[in-house]
Amino acid sequence: MGKNNPLKGWQVDRAAIRHVGHGLQRPECVLCERDGTVWAADARGGATRIAPDGTQQLVAPQQPPASATDFQARYVQSQGSLPNGMTFLANGDFLIANWGTDAVEVMTRDGRLRRLFDRIDGQPLGKANFPLRDSQGRLYLTVTTRMQPWTDSINARAADGYIALFDLQGNARIVADGFEGTNEIRMDANEEWLYVVESNARRISRLRVRPDGSLGEREVYGPARLEGFPDGFAFDAYGNLWVTLVMTDKLVAITPERDVLTLLDDSDPQAVKRLNQHYEARTLTPEIMGATAGTLCPWMASLSFGGPDLHTVYLGSLRGTTLPSFRAPVAGLPLVHWNEGKQR
Repeated sequence: MGKNNPLKGWQVDRAAIRHVGHGLQRPECVLCERDGTVWAADARGGATRIAPDGTQQLVAPQQPPASATDFQARYVQSQGSLPNGMTFLANGDFLIANWGTDAVEVMTRDGRLRRLFDRIDGQPLGKANFPLRDSQGRLYLTVTTRMQPWTDSINARAADGYIALFDLQGNARIVADGFEGTNEIRMDANEEWLYVVESNARRISRLRVRPDGSLGEREVYGPARLEGFPDGFAFDAYGNLWVTLVMTDKLVAITPERDVLTLLDDSDPQAVKRLNQHYEARTLTPEIMGATAGTLCPWMASLSFGGPDLHTVYLGSLRGTTLPSFRAPVAGLPLVHWNEGKQR
């Protein structure tokens, strides 16, 4: 490991963690603005805006509340609107991958929503997971699986996940496929590689980005198998790749030398042991997965660097109601922000 790596020997101080927001529903994805405003995806059909002073507002289209509220129907069968991954468009609107409606949507800052597309190559899209906008304004989307319920894809090790490249008219094409549980995607500082979470395979892959935005050479980045299911990730300025392990509820980092550091562990060892045994046997059930949630950030999902200096980390989750946050010893990698594609 590099001698000057700021994460060497460092772990999150649980006593210093503060919780941002309250009453959030499935805050899977977190976006941070320059002024300290934080946005969290919300299962009520939109996103919750949390101002620097802590005041918050749900921004979502007027629609009847989801009829299904239990874990099985709402989160396994994915009934109702479930905004998952989000990114800012150049004008500040939100591009949303909706896990519940299996569609890509655009939402304005006052909650007006329109469906962009829900099919690709004439077929239903599948479980839309995460959108990404690069510095050139190109838009990418991950689709985790076309299986329903999505949990079946874990035992099947279904390699039906893919990445699409598209425009705002809804013209989309698949640029890479054959992934096991495609989840979040990020680019490195120079946008030379697109990094891909393959949740069901428990690994991170990366693909070479060609000048036209298509994807080429592909390889595994880091361990061939992580100790849990990766979900969200983000680079810091040093080059460490911070990765959340959903269900295991751990935060780890893959260093530039491909070592893995544990930064925060909120797991239940016995529940994780049972989870892993059933994962290997391909006998996982929603009940077994549901029993693994930690207390700090249950089903830890995304992470985002925010604050004026990009040293504040916010953790999203699938089953939490707040955003745990803490200070990191290194800044996050600046991301493409809104305002005509300029970077932070």
